[in-house]
Amino acid sequence: MNLKKSLLLIAAVLLVDQISKIYIKTHFSLQESVDVFSWFKIYFIENSGAAWGAKLSDFLPISDSAGKLILTVFRLIAVGGIWYWLYDTIRKKLPTTLILAISLIFAGALGNIIDSVCYGLIFNHSNGQVATLFSNDPYGTLFYGKVVDMLYFPMVNATWPDWVPYFGGLSFRFFEPVFNIADTAISTGVGILLVFNKRAFPQDDDHDLTENLNEVTKD
Repeated sequence: MNLKKSLLLIAAVLLVDQISKIYIKTHFSLQESVDVFSWFKIYFIENSGAAWGAKLSDFLPISDSAGKLILTVFRLIAVGGIWYWLYDTIRKKLPTTLILAISLIFAGALGNIIDSVCYGLIFNHSNGQVATLFSNDPYGTLFYGKVVDMLYFPMVNATWPDWVPYFGGLSFRFFEPVFNIADTAISTGVGILLVFNKRAFPQDDDHDLTENLNEVTKD
C-alpha cells in the first residue's frame, strides 16, 4: 500500500466522519435521538474529555478548561506521532496490513482532533436548540471544541439477577458507549493490529533460518 492509497483512505474516512458530525450538529439538539432499529439509535451527545467522557480534572487537581487544553495539545502531539509512524512504515515498504491499520488510526485520531480544535469556533451551542454552522456566537474558542458522538447500540437492556454480588438488581445495558465514525476507524485499526498481528509485524526468524540452512547445504 503506497502513500497515495493511504491518503485516499484517510481522506475518505475524514469526509464521512465530518459530514456525519456536521449533519448531526446542524439537525439535532443535544441528547435528541432517532430510533433506526430497536438495537441502534442516532443519539447526539458531545464529549469534551477523553474516552468514555473522562476528564483530566476528574483525576488531577486542575480546572476543566486546563484539563481540556492539555488533552487537546496531547492529542495533537499524538496525531503527529502517528503520522510519522505511518510515513516511516510506508517509506520502509512494510506490510500492507500494518499500513492499513495505521492509516485508519490516524484518520480517526485526526477526525476527533478537528472537533476538539475547531468546533468551538464554528458552531454555537446545542443545548435545547439546533446549532448553526459558522455561527456569530460560537460556544467556545480554539482548542476548546467538543467531539460529536452519535452512534448508539443499546442491543441488550436487562437487569442483573439479585444473587449477583454488588450488581444484583442494577440495570445492565450493552453496548453503552456512544461513538462516531472516527472512533470506529480507530477501533478497526487497533483490531486489525491485534487480530492480524503476525501479518502486520512479520517475524524474519523463519526466513533467516531458511537462508542459513541453504548456505550450510551449499557448503
